[in-house]
Amino acid sequence: MTTNADEPGTAPARTRRRAPAGAAVLREDVTEAIRAAVFEELAAVGYARMSIEGIARRAGVGKTAVYRRWRSKLHLVLDLVSAIAVQGLPAPDTGTLEGDLRLLYELTSRALRHPVASQIIPDLQAEAARNPEIAEAMQKALREGQEGVASGIVAAAEARGEVRSGIDADLALDLISGPLYWRSVVIRSPKLPKGYLGSLARATTAALKAL
Repeated sequence: MTTNADEPGTAPARTRRRAPAGAAVLREDVTEAIRAAVFEELAAVGYARMSIEGIARRAGVGKTAVYRRWRSKLHLVLDLVSAIAVQGLPAPDTGTLEGDLRLLYELTSRALRHPVASQIIPDLQAEAARNPEIAEAMQKALREGQEGVASGIVAAAEARGEVRSGIDADLALDLISGPLYWRSVVIRSPKLPKGYLGSLARATTAALKAL
């Protein structure tokens, strides 16, 4: 018999989709509500003070709904951080290296300076220093999220002849991602100087062409 793990159903059997006997149906809307609640709870209280009870209360579900999906708050956060790496950023395609970098910086800056992200990322970095699993997930999310987009920008620039063929991919990624991440996440500058993103795009373009 199929059961709804989040909300016991009472509809007649003929109106319900069949599933293997004994299977628990996890409602996607409940899962998404929990994920949203995790981000909000992280931003509000931080990882150390975050609890399954607080997440459940914010999501409007029972604790069992959370535990059916993740066995601990650590695994819940690791799952969400890993998902960020998969989603990534849209790949710019402006036709020039400088234009692609400028658009990438605009999108990244907007994402990093979002009120929720600006609270969560530094907090998880602090936890990463104490927890190897979080450190690995953070490195994967932050690096892969940028790496796929940055490598596409560099490959397009190679195809256009804007940078030399066989450019050092790791060094290129450091040049592209490092400065904005440093200012927005490490220093946490409250406001970027006027024209900063354009200047950064021009400087990075020149550096990549010099490799």
